[in-house]
Amino acid sequence: MQFDLIGTILWPLKWAVELVLVGWHSLFTALGMPPAAGLTWVLSIVGLVLIVRAALIPLFVKQIKSQRKMMEIAPELRKVQEKYRGKKDQLSREAMSRETMALYKKHGTTPVSSCLPLLVQMPIFFALFSVLNDVAKHATNNQGGVGLLTPELTREFYDARLFDVASMHVNLVTAWGQPDGQITVAILLTLVVLMIASQFFTQLQIISKNLSPEAKTGQAYQMQKIMLYILPLAFIFSGVFFPLGVVIYWFVSNLWTMVQQFIVIREMPTPGSDAAKAREERLARKGKAIDSSGKVVPMEKYQAEQQRLLEEAERARAAAPKRQQPVGKQRAKKQSTKNSGAAGGSAGGSGSTSAS
Repeated sequence: MQFDLIGTILWPLKWAVELVLVGWHSLFTALGMPPAAGLTWVLSIVGLVLIVRAALIPLFVKQIKSQRKMMEIAPELRKVQEKYRGKKDQLSREAMSRETMALYKKHGTTPVSSCLPLLVQMPIFFALFSVLNDVAKHATNNQGGVGLLTPELTREFYDARLFDVASMHVNLVTAWGQPDGQITVAILLTLVVLMIASQFFTQLQIISKNLSPEAKTGQAYQMQKIMLYILPLAFIFSGVFFPLGVVIYWFVSNLWTMVQQFIVIREMPTPGSDAAKAREERLARKGKAIDSSGKVVPMEKYQAEQQRLLEEAERARAAAPKRQQPVGKQRAKKQSTKNSGAAGGSAGGSGSTSAS
C-alpha cells in the first residue's frame, strides 16, 4: 500500500473541516432547511468561513503589528544595506545577515510574521479542497469522509444543487461538458469574476491608502504593485479547476478580508499614510485628536500634551551641552601655537613687571 504523506498531514485538518461543515449543516436542517438543498450547503460553507477567519483574527492583529514594526525599522535596514552595498564576499554577506537579524530581534518582528494568516489558512484551504474534491468519488463508492461527513451526508452534498442547477462538486471543466451545464458555467464564471474583483479591490486599498510615503519608495512597494495585477491570473486558473464549493469558500473569504481591511485602514491606519491623514481630519471635525500613545482624546487634552512636550524639548535643549565643532589638524596646530605664544607673552609680561 502506498503511503499518502499529504493525506496523512491533512487528515486532522480535514476532520476539523468536516466537523465545522457538518455542524453548520445540522444547525440549518434543525431550523427546517432541506438537508440536500444547495442553499443549505452553501450556508454551511459560509459558516465554515466565519469560523476559520474568526479564529485567525489574533494572527491578523499580530500581522498588522509586525507590518508596523517593519515600517519603523525600514530606515535602519536601508542603512545596513547601504553599508554593505557592492560587497559580494562571504564575510560581508554574513555580517549583513547578522546585523539584519539583530534588528529583527531587537524590534520583535520578522518578515514572515506579516504572512502568518495566509500561511495558516492555506493548509485549511487545501483540506477543504480535498474534502469537496473527494465528494464525487466518495458518493460513487458510497463512502464518507474522514470524520463526521458520513456516506449519507456525502450523498446529500453530491446531490445538492445551487439554484437547483449547479452541483457543488463540479468545476468549469466538468460543467462545460454537461448537456445542461451552461447555467452552471455562468454561475461559476460570475463567482470567479467577483472573487477576482474583491481580491483586487482589497489589495488596491492597501497600496493606495495605507502605505506611508517612505514605504512607497521601497522595492517591496513595487512588488506589491506587480502582484496586484498578477494575482488575478492565479485566481482565473483556480476558478477553472476548483469545485463550486471551494470557489464559494474563497469568494466569501475574500469578502471577509475586504471588509476587515476596510475597518483596519479606517480605524487603525499606517502612520503617515493617506488613510491616517483622513482619520485625523475626521477626528478634528469631531473635536478630537490622537495623542502620543495612539489614543483618541479631546482636542484640548491633545493641545495641552503638545504644549507640555514642546516645553520639555526646549528645557532639554537648553540643558544640553553645546556641541563643539570639529577642528582640522592644521587649524588645531595653529590654534595651539597661537595659544602657546599668548601664554609665553603673558608670562614674559608678568616677569618684567615683577622685575621692575
